[in-house]
Amino acid sequence: MKCAIIQPSYIPWRGYFEQIYKADIFVFYDDVQYDKHGWRNRNRIKTHQGAQWLTIPVHSGGVVVEHIPINQIEIDWHTAWNRKHWSAIQQAYSKAPYFEKYEPMLKHFYFEMTPALLADFTIETTMILCRELGMTRTQFIRSSAIQVSGRKTDRVIDVLTQLGVTEYISGPSARSYIEEDKFNAAGISLEYMQYEYEEYPQLYPPYDPQISILDLMMMTGAEALNYIKHE
Repeated sequence: MKCAIIQPSYIPWRGYFEQIYKADIFVFYDDVQYDKHGWRNRNRIKTHQGAQWLTIPVHSGGVVVEHIPINQIEIDWHTAWNRKHWSAIQQAYSKAPYFEKYEPMLKHFYFEMTPALLADFTIETTMILCRELGMTRTQFIRSSAIQVSGRKTDRVIDVLTQLGVTEYISGPSARSYIEEDKFNAAGISLEYMQYEYEEYPQLYPPYDPQISILDLMMMTGAEALNYIKHE
């Protein structure tokens, strides 16, 4: 049984969804420390002026956010960020071939979902995006739902062991620091992702692969999954 473990992210890029597609179990790593300049609350879309950041504002009650677990980070609903994000997406993709197909989903994201916690929003939207992509096989779980011990590699292995996993799917950057001997001792094999994807049509050249999955979906519709999976 294969497993991937990644922090919850906001409207992630294509590679995030390939890891979900390849996994039998996907763990949202939501009880580790929040990284302020990562992808937990932001991502990019493609516009006629280039890539544009969409960032969900968060607050932490006066505590430094990097000292708080991801699943305790609160969304700052005092600003109309949801309307701004919807407006930006609408302006960027209203001429895309499949904008109307995904418009109801996006309106649900930005006008009907109002959770207090960031992870609740990003996890739910990611699972909805998976269903829209036709990715229905993978089982989802939050790491906070498991009693996990240890740090770094030991903590990951504890998650995998509790879930009965035999193969761990890791991002390629982890190769430089992952302790492979500990996986071998636990009887868990390692697979490193290779992010090599076919280009697809985009509204505004030049081609940019490092953007939210929304771009691929808007441009390719039901064919989006074929641009994600490697089989």
